[in-house]
Amino acid sequence: MKREIFHTYEAETMEFKSQWFQSLSLTERMELFCAYTDLILQNNPKILETKNAQPVAGRIQVLSKS
Repeated sequence: MKREIFHTYEAETMEFKSQWFQSLSLTERMELFCAYTDLILQNNPKILETKNAQPVAGRIQVLSKS
């Protein structure tokens, strides 16, 4: 995988992230997918037991530092 560190706000945009992801090979994308899956299962092993998951009622509030 290409390992670069960016320290700009531009690197946080969805466009930049999608360009980075599209630059990965299929193998690299699958390795990333497996890493995310392992991380999720490590933090919540019971997630596989969940059937018919429903969204949480209410709203999502986004906080930003001004």
